[in-house]
Amino acid sequence: MAEAILGDHDQYSCSICLELLRDPVTIPCGHSYCMSCINECWNTNDQKGIYRCPQCRQTFNSKPPLNRSTVLAEIMEKLRSTESAQSLAGPGEIVCDFCSGEMIKAVKSCLECRASYCETHVQLHYNVPALKKHKLVKAAVIPVCPKHDKLLEVYCRTDQKCVCMHCLLDDHKGHDTVPSTIERNEKQIKLTDTQTKVKQTIQAKEKELQKMKMDITSHSDSAKKAVENSKKVFSELVKLIEKRSNEVIEEIKAQEKADLDQGTKLQKKLEGEITELKKREGVLEDLIQTDDNIQFLQNYKSVSSSAGSDELQSFSFQPYCSFEDVRKLICELTGRLETTWTQEISKTINKVSDLATKRPPIDIVVGDKVRVKPSVVTPTHKWGSVTHLSVGVVKKIQGDLLTVDFPEQRNWTGVVAEMEYVTGAGSGPSSLDSVIKIGDKVRVKPSVVTPTHKWGAVTHKSTGDVKKIQGDSLTVDFPEQKNWTGIVSEMEIVASVGSVDIKVGDKVRVKPSITTPKPNWGAQVTNKSEGVIKGIKFDDSLIVDFHEHANWKGILSEMEIVTNNDEFGSSSLESVIKIGDQVRVKPSVVTPTHKWGAVTHKSIGVVQKIQDESLIVDFPEHKKWTGSVSEMELVTSADIVDIKVGDKVRVKSSIITPKHNWGGHVTHKSVGVVKDIKSEDVIVDFPNHKSWKGILAEMELVNYSDADISGSS
Repeated sequence: MAEAILGDHDQYSCSICLELLRDPVTIPCGHSYCMSCINECWNTNDQKGIYRCPQCRQTFNSKPPLNRSTVLAEIMEKLRSTESAQSLAGPGEIVCDFCSGEMIKAVKSCLECRASYCETHVQLHYNVPALKKHKLVKAAVIPVCPKHDKLLEVYCRTDQKCVCMHCLLDDHKGHDTVPSTIERNEKQIKLTDTQTKVKQTIQAKEKELQKMKMDITSHSDSAKKAVENSKKVFSELVKLIEKRSNEVIEEIKAQEKADLDQGTKLQKKLEGEITELKKREGVLEDLIQTDDNIQFLQNYKSVSSSAGSDELQSFSFQPYCSFEDVRKLICELTGRLETTWTQEISKTINKVSDLATKRPPIDIVVGDKVRVKPSVVTPTHKWGSVTHLSVGVVKKIQGDLLTVDFPEQRNWTGVVAEMEYVTGAGSGPSSLDSVIKIGDKVRVKPSVVTPTHKWGAVTHKSTGDVKKIQGDSLTVDFPEQKNWTGIVSEMEIVASVGSVDIKVGDKVRVKPSITTPKPNWGAQVTNKSEGVIKGIKFDDSLIVDFHEHANWKGILSEMEIVTNNDEFGSSSLESVIKIGDQVRVKPSVVTPTHKWGAVTHKSIGVVQKIQDESLIVDFPEHKKWTGSVSEMELVTSADIVDIKVGDKVRVKSSIITPKHNWGGHVTHKSVGVVKDIKSEDVIVDFPNHKSWKGILAEMELVNYSDADISGSS
C-alpha cells in the first residue's frame, strides 16, 4: 500500500538538495523543503530581510516560521521503511564505504567525512548531533582538488571553476571567489528563470502545434470534400452525357423504324406487282406455246390488253434520314465537345493551380534570403547594382522598408512588398536554384549521379526548356522526354548565345569580329586561342582556361564554340559543311532534331542539299535523311577507320568528356585494347581500368609507335 501511495519519490524530494525530505517544513506559498536546506538558503541570501521561495520565487518581507510538517514527516518515515531493504550496487553505482562483505549501494555521501553510506549507516548523520552539521549529498564520487587533494568548496569567478581552500592561497590568490553554495544559488535562480521561460515557450508552441494540427485536419477535410464534390459533379456530367446519348440513340432508332416501315410497304407493293407480272408471263407463255392458230388469234386481243400499260411504276427505297450524315454530326459534336472540354478543364485546372499563388506571402524576417520580385520593373528605391537575379540576406526591417546585403551592393534599401522569399539550397546569386524560371534552358548538374525522380530518357547532356515550377519541383520538356519531372536544386541553367548553347566544359574562342574583348586579351590570348570553359556566371561573364592564360575572364556574348572541324575565321558550321561532304551526327547529340530513322552515330553519309539550318544527307542505311547543320560534323578520310576487337585505341583528343564519363584513371593519354564491340558501344581494357565502356565514335586507333610512347601513362 505504501509503495502504491509513495511510488513517485520526486514529489517528496527537496528541490534544493534533490533528496527525500528530512524534517520537512512547508512555507506559506505551499512548497516544502528540508528544514536545514531552506534555512541555509535564506541565511546565505545576499539581500538581507528578503526571503524568496526557490521554486515559485514568491517573496516574503519577514522570515516565515518554519514548523515541522507532521504529516509529511510520517510519509517520509513510511517511505524510508519501504526502502529499508538494502540493495546491491550495480555497475557505475556508488558503494557504501562501511558495509563489509557484499557491495551495498550507497544512498548518501558526506562532504566532511568524504565517505559514502548506505541507508543503514547514514542514520548516524541524522541522529548524532556532531554529525548533523555535516553536509550530506546524493551518493556520488566526491570531487576533490587534484593538486591539494582537498574538498572543492569555493567557486572562482575569475577562472570559472571550482577550487579548494588551499587554491585561494596558491594559483587563485586575489581572484574573485565565493562559496560554492552562493554561486549555486545565484545560478540556480537564473536556471529556474530559464526553465520557467522554456516551459512557457513549450506551452505556447504546444498551443501552436494544436492549432496547426486542427488547421491541417480542416484543410485535409476541405480537400476531401472538394474531391467528393468534383467526383459528384463529373459523375452527374457523365450521366447527363449518357442521358443525351440515349436520347440521340432513341431518335436514330425511331428514324430507322419509320424508314423501315416505309421500306416494308414499298417492298410488299413491289412483291405484289412482281407476282401479277409472273401470272401474265404464264398466260402469255401458254398462248405462245399453243398449236391452234384459231385459238391463238381469238385470245390474242384479250391477253395483250389485260396487262395494261407496259410502263410500270418504278420503286426505290429512299429513307428520310441518312445515317452517314448522323455519323458525321456525331463526330463533329464529339470534336466540339473534346475541344470545349479540354479548354474548360485546362482553365479550371489552371485556376486551381493559381489559388496556390494567391496565398498570403511568407513573412520575411531578418536573416532570410530574398530577391526583387520578377513582376517589379523598377524598385521604389531604384536598382543600384542589384538585378532580378541578385539574392541577398535581410539585414534590417523597419516598417515597410528593409535593408539587404547583396553581393553586388551592401545595405541596399527596398520595400518589403516588392521582395520575395528565396527558398532552396542556394547561397547567393551564383546559385542556380534561386534563379531558374519558366522558359529557361536547363540540364541536370554533372554532380548529380542519379536524379531524385530518375533519368528516364534524359542524360547529363540533355538540354530542355523549363515548362513549370512548383515549390522545389519543376517540369522540363527535353527532346528525348516531354514533361520530365526534376528537382530545382539538381538542375543548372545552360547559357545560350544565338542558337548555340555554351556550357561548362565546352571548347571556345573569342569571336573573330571582336577586336578587343571587354576584359582585354591578357598576356597571350588571341582570336586563334582555344580554351575550355571552367565556369559561367549570370552577369554574362565566364572563366576560360587557355593554354596561354589560365582562368581568363571573358564575356559570354563575345565567345563562340570551337567544333572539331572549325578553322579560324569560320564562325558557323554552314561555312564548313558543303554539298558533297561526308558527314555524321556528332557524338554529343543524343537525339537529332529530326529523329534518327535508320541512322546511328556510326553512320557516314554524303550531303546532297543544304538550306539554311537544314541539310539532306544520303546515308547507306537511310536515303534523303533530314538533319540540322549544327548537329553534324565533317568526316575526313582519317576518321573513317574500322575499329575491331583487339585494336589498340584511346579517346579522341577532341572529346572533352566521354558519354559514359572518364572512369577512375582513364585520360586522353590512356591506351587500351578493344575487348568487345556492341552496336555503337565499345568495351576497352585499359591498364588502370578494365572493361571501360565508351562510344566507337569517340575513339581513335593508336598505331604501335603511339602506343609505345603513351603506354606508360
